[in-house]
Amino acid sequence: MNRYGIEVSVKNKPELDLDFIPLQKFNESFLKTATVPFAFALERNDGQIHVTKTFIHGDSTHNEADKYYVERLVKFALLQVGGFKLYVKGNEDVYEHLKSTYSPTGLRSHDSKFMESLFQSKFEIVKCDELPEAFEIRKDIGRNFGGCRIGIDIGGSDYKVSAMVDGEVIYSNETVWNPKINSDPDYHYNGIVTALKDAASRMPRVDAIGVSTAGIVSNNQVLMAQLYQKVPKDLFDKKVRNIWLRAVKEIGEDIPFEVLNDGDVTALAGSMTLEKNNLVGIAMGTSVAGGYVDKDGYVTNWLNELAFVPVDASPNGPIDDWSGDMGVGVHYFCQEAVIKLSGAAGISLDEYDTPAKKLKAVQILLDDGHDNAAAIFRSIGCYLGHTAALYNAMYNGADNVLLLGRVMSGKGGDIIIETANKVLESEYPALKINLLLPDEHFRRLGQSAVAASLPETNA
Repeated sequence: MNRYGIEVSVKNKPELDLDFIPLQKFNESFLKTATVPFAFALERNDGQIHVTKTFIHGDSTHNEADKYYVERLVKFALLQVGGFKLYVKGNEDVYEHLKSTYSPTGLRSHDSKFMESLFQSKFEIVKCDELPEAFEIRKDIGRNFGGCRIGIDIGGSDYKVSAMVDGEVIYSNETVWNPKINSDPDYHYNGIVTALKDAASRMPRVDAIGVSTAGIVSNNQVLMAQLYQKVPKDLFDKKVRNIWLRAVKEIGEDIPFEVLNDGDVTALAGSMTLEKNNLVGIAMGTSVAGGYVDKDGYVTNWLNELAFVPVDASPNGPIDDWSGDMGVGVHYFCQEAVIKLSGAAGISLDEYDTPAKKLKAVQILLDDGHDNAAAIFRSIGCYLGHTAALYNAMYNGADNVLLLGRVMSGKGGDIIIETANKVLESEYPALKINLLLPDEHFRRLGQSAVAASLPETNA
């Protein structure tokens, strides 16, 4: 396969998507002949500066390939780490391409506007002779079980709260709610406070509160979340950004608390229960949620929006409705992937009205021995094998990938892992990547209990 003049050799293709060009394979082929240094840095408003150093060709023959390669790296880093300012060191043509692409009217304007809304700052691209020094904020967070703690896990359909005393869960409760359709921020606030007070009433005191929440958070503030998608922006800024600070104060003054994205809490739970670090967690369900624990067991608090990072270099990849981008994770690793591939497998799902029902229908066919249904999961496994190698390259050599979510349940999950391992062995033999499923200890511990372990206490 040839892409922008780069010949890409792929031995293992998904049988239901032969147009798929693994982005990692394109990157590897590109770098074989690239010798001109190029680098960029992303700055966040919490002080983090994430630096990426690489090589391009820097000649007219490879001009389009250089532009494509760097833009995909930038897009991945934006959704992986986040930032409002992009510093560029290197080729002028590539720099101008990035400025144009991420301008307010450019092809990736959605991404630049998304970063502006997250970080409350104008998105800028700056050419420089020297990049700012890398500065990563890592949190040695979690694994604290002493004292009286509350943990709460906030999701789109329910929230679960746990009261924990010296590492033992003495009370837990799950409540169904409908945050995505409620525009009143007090609905959200009152639900949270009610849950915290319920858990607090079960203990003699509250020493710490930990929160696992869907959405993007930084410094215990909510930057963006679909949970609050109906809340008007002015009310979001006024009442939602600091919703956890306000809620914790209802329980008591000066209580230590920590708020983390649920993907990071999942990765932390996997690290704790499986006793492995350098771990990327992927929840393959309604969408694709991600989290990361580094080689020292620290959490980075990056965005990890793996639903929207590029994974496919094909010019015929599916277009994402949200960002308008092509070949991003949401169409390869969740219910959307199953639905997309069902047509190629000759399976009609028109009679089912929700993605969850469509996934279940395919899983039932698989249980009944339908090989075309099995082909769907083999194709997803092929996607995963190639993309696990991409994650390894982008996440500092992460060699553990924890896999969760409805798509990974039952026989389909077994097929996905078996196929992905074959792809890794065949295409990336130098990499030793462990594809992991949660064990019973992980399931028993629960997300809210892990959240309770997040803060250190004042004692």
